[in-house]
Amino acid sequence: MGHIHIVTPQPELQKKIWVDVLGGKLVKRGPLEYAMFPGVFVGFRKGESSGGTEGSVIDHLGFGVQDLAATKAKLTAAGVRIQREMPATKQLFAMFPDDVKVEFSELPGIAQPVVHHHVHFASHQVKEMRQWYADTFGAVPGTRGKFQTADLPGVNLSWNPAERPALPSKGRAVDHIGFETGDIRAFCKKLEAAGMKLDMQPTRREDLGLTIAFVTDPWGTRIELTQGLASH
Repeated sequence: MGHIHIVTPQPELQKKIWVDVLGGKLVKRGPLEYAMFPGVFVGFRKGESSGGTEGSVIDHLGFGVQDLAATKAKLTAAGVRIQREMPATKQLFAMFPDDVKVEFSELPGIAQPVVHHHVHFASHQVKEMRQWYADTFGAVPGTRGKFQTADLPGVNLSWNPAERPALPSKGRAVDHIGFETGDIRAFCKKLEAAGMKLDMQPTRREDLGLTIAFVTDPWGTRIELTQGLASH
């Protein structure tokens, strides 16, 4: 996993929660700021969005924590609304600013207080979408409880069945997810050879120290490919 990017009119508020409350390490890349956790960078970009995660193909984000009660207390003290609690499974859903829904699960034995765990999609074609991520990115299909999943380093991709197509992620608060690549130009050529159209060809951004490209999956998930983010 590379990163998750949040578009928000109040990046300082998002940063306060992800960095000051949850303990992410603040990382700056040119004009961009990220909170770094084991497995993922969470980025903040100033801008307006068309809505939160609910209703979007990216339904919610998932993190693992050592102590769920302590995490809840910190979030509540910071003004984050706890949307739903599941004591039996030691999980909760919190609604962050800009209506970004985040799930927290207590995972005993993890090395850090907060780690990245999963991205949860909503799809009316779960089987097809999971297979696309397996074919395109080499994600390994599996299950997690009742959910169909596929694993990549740093992330469990999970699916909720939806009765109808969800809204595309572009322009939403969670605008896109990002995958880090070893050779972005070779990978993009492979995608094009498979008949995929890139939204943006590999482009070097010296101000970020990265080479980036964009592609959108057939269900509307905007995906940024990066080379160089993991080297920070």
